[in-house]
Amino acid sequence: QLQLVESGGGLVQPGGSLRLSCAASGFTLDSYTIGWFRQAPGKEREGVSCINSSGGSTNYADSVKGRFTISRDNAKNTVYLQMNSLKPEDTGVYYCAARWIYYCSNYGPDFGSWGQGTQVTVSS
Repeated sequence: QLQLVESGGGLVQPGGSLRLSCAASGFTLDSYTIGWFRQAPGKEREGVSCINSSGGSTNYADSVKGRFTISRDNAKNTVYLQMNSLKPEDTGVYYCAARWIYYCSNYGPDFGSWGQGTQVTVSS
């Protein structure tokens, strides 16, 4: 059974940093493209970033470009999202998701397996 588990969320002040992890169990992550999504209260889920299965292609939402970096360590079966210069509008539940397709997507329904999410709160 495919399982993804996010961790690393928490409360951080504006301008701070967090690193989210997405660990896989029950399958090897290196065959999957991984996306990070977030959902703020009262808002639609949005795609934040994606990395393809080889790690050779990444993309980012315009709102996080230059502040967030996605990476993967296939040896550890984990994908990371380094978030710097955090803003209050980055607050939300962050989810990672996997798709058995080589190419990235920021469209949620393209992904078949999802983690339970980790809360990120940016507030002073």
